[in-house]
Amino acid sequence: MAQSLSDSRAEDTRAVLVLADGRVFTGRAFGAVGQTFGEAVFTTGMTGYQETLTDPSYHRQIVVATAPQIGNTGWNDEDDESRDDRIWVAGFVIRDLSAAASSWRASGTLADALAEAGVVGIKGVDTRSVVRHLRNHGSINAGIFSGPAAERPHAELVAEVAAQPSMAGLELASEVTTERVYEVAPDGAERFTVVAYDMGIKSNTPRHLTRRGVRTVVVPANTPWEKAQEYHPDGVFISNGPGDPATADAMVEVARDVMAAGVPLFGICFGNQILGRALGLKTFKLKFGHRGLNVPVLNHRTGRIHITSQNHGFALQGKAGDQFDTPFGPASVTHTCLNDGTVEGVALDSGLAFSVQYHPEAAAGPHDAGEMFDQFIDVMAAKKAGSEHQEDN
Repeated sequence: MAQSLSDSRAEDTRAVLVLADGRVFTGRAFGAVGQTFGEAVFTTGMTGYQETLTDPSYHRQIVVATAPQIGNTGWNDEDDESRDDRIWVAGFVIRDLSAAASSWRASGTLADALAEAGVVGIKGVDTRSVVRHLRNHGSINAGIFSGPAAERPHAELVAEVAAQPSMAGLELASEVTTERVYEVAPDGAERFTVVAYDMGIKSNTPRHLTRRGVRTVVVPANTPWEKAQEYHPDGVFISNGPGDPATADAMVEVARDVMAAGVPLFGICFGNQILGRALGLKTFKLKFGHRGLNVPVLNHRTGRIHITSQNHGFALQGKAGDQFDTPFGPASVTHTCLNDGTVEGVALDSGLAFSVQYHPEAAAGPHDAGEMFDQFIDVMAAKKAGSEHQEDN
């Protein structure tokens, strides 16, 4: 599907971005040359393109960058967010490609990294027009075609793009999750053991846990709770990931089993949608989603506002102030987005299970919400202390 070419050669290669509704945007190829398909989405982050491109949550998506120039800091050996340093995006759309990498950490260029990974990119696009179209009409199936593929009739390309499956209804976590269980040792003394369900987990998440003395056992998506219990976890974490949360029935059952067992549960992004479904809420597809590093979220329990990193195209149904009964006790909507009022967090009122829609691991992004990991530690500590007190009595 894609052919890797040097960027100097790719610069002279015509490319087109084709949307399923018939819009076509012209540009020049960069990275690999060929064709690719995915859902066109945009991210408002001014920095952090390497973390974005390697985030498994972007699987099967063509990412449009709103920042006018991309590639300034090159590509390095430290900032990949996928376990195997894989670039997960289906394609990348930018306006201007930086002529040089200007970071002492860079080990290569963005264009070379995309070419090596076989990821098709397009530059020289009027990304303002693309983003405005997606904002007005919603995220949509798209394709990038470069080289010989771009010379085909536009009507033929549009038809091929429109024939691709919609993101709604897709189960993708099984395509990005780890195939084997692995452990990340704690920094210093071990305080707790956490089983982390890899729905598309980012590398920085286990780092946050290990810095807090947590031995993190990462297990594949849909691992039955009975199997996860063999690791004697003090808590369970459910990660971010791609696809439609309405397809995550197996993980919803896992979340219910964890809550029934009284084990502390923390989820982010896809994990928030899974916990919400386990508590009885429904999900829906957002018009164009939240993707960027600057999304304001209000915590209704503390009154604090965090500027957050986000990447999601689905959300839980609900609104600020919602309280509802569940088989595991009363629960509430704890966070909402100040841009559009959508649900950004839910929790059992007991505090034993909670989740947020944004990314407190901040890779890339602001560090406002790192305290969510501290909250998880506090809940596990309280649960452990209560259990030890009961044993003493």
